[in-house]
Amino acid sequence: MGDELRFEKADGVATITLNRPEALNAFHNTMLADWAAALHECQLDDDVAAVVLTGAGRAFCAGGDVSTLGAVEGNAALHIGDYLRTHVHPVGRAVAALQKPYLCAVNGAATGAGMDMALMADIRWASRRAQFCESYVKMGLVPGDGGAFLLPRLVGMSKALELLWTGEFIDADTALQLGIVSRVCDDDALVPELLEFAARLARGPRVAIRLIKQVARQSVGTDLPGALDLVTGPMGVAFNTADHLEAVAAFKEKRAPRFSGR
Repeated sequence: MGDELRFEKADGVATITLNRPEALNAFHNTMLADWAAALHECQLDDDVAAVVLTGAGRAFCAGGDVSTLGAVEGNAALHIGDYLRTHVHPVGRAVAALQKPYLCAVNGAATGAGMDMALMADIRWASRRAQFCESYVKMGLVPGDGGAFLLPRLVGMSKALELLWTGEFIDADTALQLGIVSRVCDDDALVPELLEFAARLARGPRVAIRLIKQVARQSVGTDLPGALDLVTGPMGVAFNTADHLEAVAAFKEKRAPRFSGR
């Protein structure tokens, strides 16, 4: 992978860092390909239990590099669609296939597709300097990277349309109030605290954590009876894990469980 997307693993946690601070971490085609590849590797690597995404420097991500987008400018609409499907959307598809916790440290401005990429995460924490903006409309465009799907599910349709139609910036505290982020941290503490949270998940019962993500995602599209039916299979799998047996033994012995991830 190139230097403009750092991919590191330690103690069960993989960290993906967008590393073009001079360009506010705007992504180009090579970064996107590396990003998708990193996510696929995280899914396949049994040593990785959680994934953290963040940006280098003062911004999280300014979306797509305008010079890259300019390469398709003026072509037929079909070519724009092909560009999105070929280069941008593979990251979202890799996120959708990732069964492990995917956590985002929004360390600065997240605009356009950069905001969309943040919205794909299971959990988002923000620094106090973070800002969010669905800026597509300011360029006469529509959200091309999942924003129109993800944002209404977080803030409701009316507020989502307000943000999508105006392209207004919101600060970290407003994002917290709306439920776009679940925690706001001091700037210097954001990444260390989220990495510690990810490590805590990595030390937990990994099979159960993955199954919880699966059930929560699938339950969004059903009713309560359907969700109750849905959970019976995953509960059976979790019930037969070594970590469940360890948790029962630890409870009986009045000690902290020592999970093995199996």
